[in-house]
Formats: sequence, C-alpha cells, structure tokens
Amino acid sequence: MDGTLIQNEVILGVDTHLDTHVGVVINHQGKVIGTLTSIPTNRAGYLKLLTWARSLGNIQRAGVEGTGTYGAGLTRLLREEGIEVWEINRPDRAKRRLQGKSDPTDAESAARAVLSGNATAVPKSQSGVAEALRMLSVVRRSAVKARTQTINQLRSLLISALDDMRERLWKTKPEQCVAGCARLRKADGSVLLKTLTATLCLLAKRWLMLSAELKELDATLDHLTSQSAKRLRNQFGVGPQTAAVLIAVAGDNPERLRNEAALAALCGASPLQASSGKTIRHRLNRGGDRSANNALWTIAMVRMRSDEPRTQTYVTRRTAQGMSNKEIQRCLKRYIIRELYPLILADLSDAATIT
Repeated sequence: MDGTLIQNEVILGVDTHLDTHVGVVINHQGKVIGTLTSIPTNRAGYLKLLTWARSLGNIQRAGVEGTGTYGAGLTRLLREEGIEVWEINRPDRAKRRLQGKSDPTDAESAARAVLSGNATAVPKSQSGVAEALRMLSVVRRSAVKARTQTINQLRSLLISALDDMRERLWKTKPEQCVAGCARLRKADGSVLLKTLTATLCLLAKRWLMLSAELKELDATLDHLTSQSAKRLRNQFGVGPQTAAVLIAVAGDNPERLRNEAALAALCGASPLQASSGKTIRHRLNRGGDRSANNALWTIAMVRMRSDEPRTQTYVTRRTAQGMSNKEIQRCLKRYIIRELYPLILADLSDAATIT
C-alpha cells in the first residue's frame, strides 16, 4: 500500500446487535471521523454502512463484534466487497469501567483494536460442511438435554405415585419405563389419578419423539462425517459426534488456525502454568470451546480404557511418575490435538474442493 493510500486509509469498527448496528470510522492516526447509529440488520443497511464508510476514505480493514452471531450477515457482505474483517472480542472490563459503556464507544474500541493490531482473530467463513456439522451438533445437544430432563421428570412423578402404579411402571431401563407409561389410558377415579396418568403418557411420548429425533440426527452426522472427515473418523476413539464437534470448531477456513497450538488453545487443551515456589506443574485449561474440550475428553477416555498398548502404557508410566488422573488427561488431550490437527486440515481441504 503506497503512502497516499495509507494517508487516506480509514478503519471501520462495528458494534453489533439483533436489530441494529452502530458503526464508527477512525483514520490511520486513530482520530474518530464519523459515527453512524441505528443501521438496520439487513442487506440494505449493510450497504448503507459500507457506502458511508467509503465516503470517508479508503477502507480496507474492519473490526466487527460477534462475527458468528449478530454480525454474521455484515461480515459476509464486507468479505464479498474485499474488505479484511477481524473478530473483536468483548472489551476489557477494567478498561470499560474507566471509559464507560455505550454502543459508539464499543464500535470505536473495535476499530482501535484493528488499528493497534490487537485484533488477530480471523472470523469463521460459515459457508461449508463445518457450519453444517455445527448446526447439527447444536440441535443434537439440545435434544439430548431435553430427553434427559424428560426421563428425570417422568421418574420423579413415578416415585411419588400410588404403590401399584409405581411397581407396575418403574423399570431400571428408560426404554422399558417409557414404553409402559406410553401405553397408559385415561383412568377413572380422582382428579389426581387422571392427571398423573395423562402426564406420564405425555412425558413418555415426548421421550419417544426426542429419541426418534436423535436417531435421525445421529444418522445424518454419521453420513456427513464419513464423507467429509474420513481421516478423522479412522482414528481410534473418534466417533461421529466428536468428529463433528472438532470439525465445526476448526471452521470452514482452517487457515485461521496458525498451528496446532492455536487449535489446542481454542479447544481449551493448552497447558497453563500453575507453578509456585519449588512446585513446577501445569494445570487444565478451563477456557476455550467447552464442547470441543468435551470431545477431546471423550476420545481420551476411550483410549485410556481400550487403546492397547499405546495409551494404557503411557497412563501407567505417568501414574508411576506421580501424576494425577486429571493431569494425565490434560496431557493426553494435548497429544490428541497434535495427532488430529493435520488430519482436520486435510479433511477440510478435501471437503472444500467437493462443495
């Protein structure tokens, strides 16, 4: 970029919300030269924002809050127009307490983060198989949670039910318990008995509906991951759900992950120093994407139980060295990231050429 363009360069910062966005433009010296509020969250509003920003100078970079949520539409349009977009994290709380809180202030902070180089996160493109797997994983997670709540509610009602009903319907296996409750018919007698019968039947039908939904989701995840994550699925302990979560976390544009350490940090599997005095140790990272961390934990637990002799020999050796089970799991998750990182990149590269 030559000197004239640098002198005329402006940077756009956007604070995003559900219905409206707020944009602030600063020049290369950090001076605010324009503020635009109440931008509608539709294509016409995004074009209005872009036209306004371009009227103030040469715009090549933009900082947007929530590029994967409220700012997803704006991010897509800016990229289509050849503008480099950076993901802006939530402003520092200590700094916010000093400066105050307002939408224009947040938008200005977004622009300044780009200008200073503090904004280094590349937004996900959300345009391929990774986004499809993310959506399926979100829906599956909510279905599992709802089904668990349903069977817990059904069992809690049976616990306090009449003795003959409880003895007849209570079963150890959820499928048997639900099957009995689903066959209940309208009962004669007190209002309490009628209500209990109807409620148990409704909960049983809800559980069956959610189970059918989960079967459909699992079949779709199995099909998609078998097609677009073949290398990942071939690894020991990696199933359809864990593969889908890891692919979704990496994103459709995995070049945003500079190396395996970046993926480890994103998954909350990077070791953090926890040393003090003569004690030199690391602890589990409780940051990052928790669903991805859970996927790594699942793979690690499967390997600790069944991966002979590689993982079990490692666990035995580390235990003899005095490491706790959590510390061993932390190490295993980091090693799993190292093993899977190149496979994730290769699978996503193949999926991009197919789609």
